[in-house]
Amino acid sequence: MTDSISIISKISTSFAAFAMATMPIAAQAQQAGDAAQQDAPQPSAAQQAASDGPFGIPAEVVRPDHLDPNMRTATAKVNGTVITGTDIDHRVALVLAASERKEIPADQLQALRMQVLRNLIDETLQIQAAAAQDMEVTSEEVNQRYAILAQQNFGSNPQQMDKFLLAAGSSPATLKRQIQGEIAWQMLLRRNVAPFVNVSAEEVNDTIERLKTSRGQEEYRLAEIYLSATPETAATVEANAEQIMDQIRAGGSFQAYARQFSESTTASVGGDLGFVRLGTLPGQMAEVATKMTPGQLVGPVPIPGGYVIMLLLDKRQVLTADPRDAVLSLKQIAITFPQGMSQDRANERVQEFASAIGTIRGCGDANRVAESVGASVVDNDSITLRDLPPQLQASLMDLQVGQTTPPFGSMEDGVRVLLLCGRDDPEASGEPDFDQIMDRIEEERISKRAQRFLRDLRDDAIIEYN
Repeated sequence: MTDSISIISKISTSFAAFAMATMPIAAQAQQAGDAAQQDAPQPSAAQQAASDGPFGIPAEVVRPDHLDPNMRTATAKVNGTVITGTDIDHRVALVLAASERKEIPADQLQALRMQVLRNLIDETLQIQAAAAQDMEVTSEEVNQRYAILAQQNFGSNPQQMDKFLLAAGSSPATLKRQIQGEIAWQMLLRRNVAPFVNVSAEEVNDTIERLKTSRGQEEYRLAEIYLSATPETAATVEANAEQIMDQIRAGGSFQAYARQFSESTTASVGGDLGFVRLGTLPGQMAEVATKMTPGQLVGPVPIPGGYVIMLLLDKRQVLTADPRDAVLSLKQIAITFPQGMSQDRANERVQEFASAIGTIRGCGDANRVAESVGASVVDNDSITLRDLPPQLQASLMDLQVGQTTPPFGSMEDGVRVLLLCGRDDPEASGEPDFDQIMDRIEEERISKRAQRFLRDLRDDAIIEYN
């Protein structure tokens, strides 16, 4: 599954609990402790309340049983709507498939199941809230979105997505349920949040002036996974964030995890913040971003209200032409290796290929050289330099028209070169776009209000766990 599956969901938090031992020796020790406490000065009510925290919860919490709330069956009833264990299993399988992972350690799997349960609860609340306001999501809308995703992921055979989901241990109904939740949430935000977000022309013009002042300074294209936390839940949320980091480092898709677990409205676009200036970011994020290189993953970073996992996608200079925005005309010349070919023979073939490439005298000569060594030629007349792998960007930036990159590839994927046939360099950036800046400010404000809206839905909900 690719990263185009859009998921509106939230990460869960849990509370640690302590069990009380009930062995006879422990009971005797407790009795001795009680006798000693009777002779000791007792704290005042004010002192006790201060030590117990704002809710009056004692620092040493003791449970009268050995039950761990994190180990209960992961099913729930949300305002009467049932979430089953099968729902959890299918959604977990979908998350792993979207991240291109088959298995994760048992402790991470348990945490993932709890996160998915919270996501399903939020999703259910969003669907219920939309229905309560007579904004039903029709099956036609869901099926249309599903068909688009299938077309994007499986091209000319969209029915293949049904088979893929079933083979992964999930189901088409699971993905359609996510789509239903996303559409419902978008409808709720359009009616209940967006109309009450106002951005004045003065604010936009002030932002434009700051951009002009910042001309030439660097902008950072960041992706985020934001997890909200309170002082009481900070340790648990940080541990959850660490697990997400481990899963991404092990090969999971950042975009898939952002869509599943981020509590920011950027979740629907894989956490992509777009290009931002450091001055618009929380101080902790800005400080970390200055030290990052494209492709680097960092976190969890503590910020006001929670934690954030950051991925730096790109950097550029404000209102300045970026050479990587150049549009290139390229020819790819490639050879492949038959199955079973020896390494020695493959090395000889690569040498023959490299020697032939060295004789190219311009793009018009590419087909002749390719035929001489049994290579294929593929043309692309409009590819942006920044869309190519970073390793190739530096090579192509220094090439003149008619020159090639050094050969690259492997026996499995084939060996190829790129021949530069044309370059349209980018023009210097003009004035900032008023409408784009207004849209960005509105989106930031909608994101904050959307978090409060979802929190209100949770507060008003009746949720029963089995």
